[in-house]
Parts: sequence; C-alpha cells; structure tokens
Amino acid sequence: MSSNYLFTSESVTEGHPDKVCDQISDAILDHILNQDPKARVAAECAVSTGLVLVTGEITTTANIDFQDLVRSVITEIGYAGPKGGGFDANSCAILTAINKQSPDIADGVNVALEARDGQNNKEDETGAGDQGMMFGFACDETPELMPLPISLAHRMARRLSQVRKNGTLSYLRPDGKTQVAVEYDGHKPVRVDSILISTQHDPEIDGITDNTKLQERIAQDLKAYVIMPVFQDLEIKPDSKTRYLINPSGRFVVGGPQGDAGLTGRKIIVDTYGGYSRHGGGAFSGKDPTKVDRSAAYATRHVAKNIVAAGLASRCEVQIAYAIGVARPTSIHVTTFGTGKLSDSQITEIVQNTFDLRPAAIIKSFALRDLPKANNGRFYQNVAAYGHFGRSDLDLPWERLDKVEELKKQLNQNSKSSNSVSAK
Repeated sequence: MSSNYLFTSESVTEGHPDKVCDQISDAILDHILNQDPKARVAAECAVSTGLVLVTGEITTTANIDFQDLVRSVITEIGYAGPKGGGFDANSCAILTAINKQSPDIADGVNVALEARDGQNNKEDETGAGDQGMMFGFACDETPELMPLPISLAHRMARRLSQVRKNGTLSYLRPDGKTQVAVEYDGHKPVRVDSILISTQHDPEIDGITDNTKLQERIAQDLKAYVIMPVFQDLEIKPDSKTRYLINPSGRFVVGGPQGDAGLTGRKIIVDTYGGYSRHGGGAFSGKDPTKVDRSAAYATRHVAKNIVAAGLASRCEVQIAYAIGVARPTSIHVTTFGTGKLSDSQITEIVQNTFDLRPAAIIKSFALRDLPKANNGRFYQNVAAYGHFGRSDLDLPWERLDKVEELKKQLNQNSKSSNSVSAK
C-alpha cells in the first residue's frame, strides 16, 4: 500500500478582513500593556463595509485613543485612499463598546483556588483565566521546526505584502490568500503538488483592462516575484508537475472589509500549524497573557520545539488543559507519533520535571506582559499576521531553544536507566 498522500495548508495576508481584526485587537493589547502591564484585556473586533466595531472586556489604567489607533493600523495595512478598494481608514466609521472584565473571572485569576484553600500563597499560583485545552507542535520538516505546508503558505503570503509595499508589484492590493499542497511519503515531504494564490489587485495594470490578459500578467508576475523567490533556498521546489492556480476565480478588485466581513480570532488554523496538528479551539489576538488560550499555546509550542530540537523525537504534539481559577494544569500529554527516543509517558514525565506550566510561570518566563514595552511599544501586532510560530523574522521567546541541553541530559539519563534495567 502506498504511503504517499497530499497535505494542504493555507495562509492569508495582513489585508484579509479577519487579519485586519486580529491586528487591531493586538494593537490595542500592545498599547494597553505598554502603559499598564497588569491590565486585563479581551479586545474583539469586527469589520465590514465602511465599519469597524471594537468590543470586549478591558480593565486598565491606560489611556487609549481607540479612534486614532484603529485608523493607524488600517492605514499601515494599506486600506487608505483608492488602493483600499472601497474601505478607507480615513472615512470608515469606528464604534466602540467596551466593558470591564467580570469581577468573578478576575477573582479566580488573581488568586488561584489552591491559594484560597490555604495550600499555597505564592504569586506563581495565579489561576488560569479560563478552562480549556491547548496544543503545541513541532517537527523536523523545516529549519524552524514547523510543518512544510504552513511554512510555505506563510512565506508566500508575507512575500505578497512585501512586493506590494516595496513597489515591485505596486498594482497589488492588501487582501490575499495562499495555499500549498505538499506530497508526503510517510512523514517525509517529497514534492510540491500545487500552489494557489488569490490576490486583490487594481482594475488595470499598465493600461491592461481585459480581464484575461490582466490575469495572465498577474500569474506571470506572481511566479517571478513571489513564488520562485520563496523556493530559492529550499531543497524542495516546484517541479514540472506542480499545478499553479493564480486568482482562479478571475477578477479580484473589491476585497478586504469592503468585500467580506471580518472577525477577530477566525483564522486560528492559519495562526498555528495549518491543520497539521490538533487545535484546542481558542484564538490568540486581543487577549492578555492571563488568558491561557494564548500563553499556554505559546508554552506548548516551546515544549514541543525543544523536544524535537533536543532529539527526543522528530515529531511532537503537546496538550495541556486548565480549569478556570486553578494554576496547575489539570493534564499534560505528549504524543510523538512513534518517533520518540523514549516512550510518550516517559517524555511526558520529563516535560513535567522541566517546564513550569502554571500561567504566572509562563508569563514570567516569556516576559509576556513586558514584551510591548521592551519592543518600542509594539509586539503582539507583529504576530497577528503570518503565524505565531516558526517566525524567523521575529525574536519570539517561545521559539527559543533554551531547554535543549537540559532535555538532552534527561534523555541520556533515561536511556542509561533503561539499559541498566535491560542488563539485569
């Protein structure tokens, strides 16, 4: 039986309406944490034709001009003037409907159940901001230890925005999507089967208005300036059988919030592993670090990446779960899909001994509250588009391989113990 199969992942550009919302929500978080690192933020956003709605629960001492902030984010993305295709930062209506965080939730987060029961009074026993489960993943398919399909999709989406903004393909507009199907032999990627790009564009290019000729020009330019540069330094490249689907629906002039409504948190698979790993269902953007949907997802990626980098496994998925108001995870589980040097239960035990996965410990370890201030007031907005993991263009604390040596030592110790038992 053949072990070959196709796996597909997609990405979207910063001008996609859902990503517009994610970036607005995270820009709000950045600006608030920059002034008030202990603020509680759950900022949600919705966009549609000529309208931005900012809502959610925020408890803070920070002073934020939401109107100015939202318009600056939209302008930076590229929706200003005629290039916006009808959605304009200067003329769109901006409505805000923001409440404070529920005191019941705040109480559970501020003082964990363990501490209230008298078992522990340490600051590190801050309770989780909600129940739920989070997954982290890593594999050895790429240098950044990410699955190849999502890595390629992100690279092309980011490149789309780069050639638009630097003027190489100035006729492009902000909205765009990419999709890559990779052929696998077992767990090994062997070729690129298909590449799909849908990109918003001006109604004419160098005087070309005929739609057929327009799409031919766009396809030619995207192959030359977007697709091929992405594969330039990679071992796996498109071959003679690779299919290219460029703007398969044809004309794409009206896009972004003018063409489709957007919501914060609606691209959770794009944000993570492109469907290659399981997902707990929680979104990231607009949430302060006490929300384990965000902080614990970062922590599980950190765990999985260090496990793969240390050689304990070539593929690793980590699940942790929490109860609201309780600091310690209710469960931790590691799956290595048969690639582990030790059993999954042994690696799970190593994780429990090596990583502190209580919310306050995660926040402290990654300095999650202080990242905006340490990065000139902007951090979370940068990860709101093109993925939260495997970002070689950003210095993300959860991507650091700072536990590799410790994990290698524990691997050696466990291997010696196993050999000693076998000898007896």
